[in-house]
Amino acid sequence: MKTTREQGEYTESLACRYLEEKGFNLLKRNFNCRFGEIDLIMQDKNILVFIEVRYRRSTNFGSGAESITANKQSKLIKTASAYLQQHAKLNKHPARFDVVSITGSIETNNIKNIEFDWIENAFGA
Repeated sequence: MKTTREQGEYTESLACRYLEEKGFNLLKRNFNCRFGEIDLIMQDKNILVFIEVRYRRSTNFGSGAESITANKQSKLIKTASAYLQQHAKLNKHPARFDVVSITGSIETNNIKNIEFDWIENAFGA
């Protein structure tokens, strides 16, 4: 059985591969600052995309995307602002916040049993 940290790393890798197959380019993984963490920072053509990855074994208690509260959104926005301050050259690009919610059993490492729910522009800043 994977630890919570291993599950997080694995699902972030799955989400990253999923989006790379759709043409995204990874800029940074697990950006941390005093406000919080952004799982993936990617570029979709000329758009800078800040991505929150959520995993749920099942949707019995709601999807991963539904677990992103207004407080979490605020932390993500502040963290993205900190990233942009550190990478001023990226300020010229439009930006958005996406969510990738992954549901299913990851214990078997069989991605056929995993469902991806990608929500573009999940919330605004």
